[in-house]
Amino acid sequence: MIHLIYESLLGVKFKFVSQFEFKILSSHDHELISLITNWYYEEWKIPLDKSFAKIKSVLSDETQLQIIMTIDSVPIATGGIYHHVGLLDHQPKFKIHKHWLGLVYTIPEMRRNGYGALLCEQLEFLAKQRRFSELYLFSDTAVDLYARLGWEKVEMVPLGSRLVTVMKKIMNE
Repeated sequence: MIHLIYESLLGVKFKFVSQFEFKILSSHDHELISLITNWYYEEWKIPLDKSFAKIKSVLSDETQLQIIMTIDSVPIATGGIYHHVGLLDHQPKFKIHKHWLGLVYTIPEMRRNGYGALLCEQLEFLAKQRRFSELYLFSDTAVDLYARLGWEKVEMVPLGSRLVTVMKKIMNE
């Protein structure tokens, strides 16, 4: 539960209580899958059919997962743990690593409120439950966030026109 306290211009304090939840998606969550594919298209221009196929394949494999975060039942963020991420097509040396945290997305109006960090912590918790020994990720925009969450920098590598940082986190019990 999130408790937010705001002070109005008149000095009156208001308290808002919001309920946030995480849900592991299943192949039956058609509306949520469609919503996520639209988010991924809007943010990264990932074709809808490609996102849809990836999510469906992830949901049919117990060693991968896609979650969604809601506040008061409204979806605001998503991410997953995958065997394949786009980096592996360009940097095949990283294919030896089996579990990649990726496609972490928060709707624009809810960014910079800590929800991305909460989502990542939930994914890490689920990875520990599944006894994954380590997780990897790559980023060029949120390296500082992941470092604050305890991720270690492994290497900086080119990905198209970008330079991304590959990071890892050991899943201690």
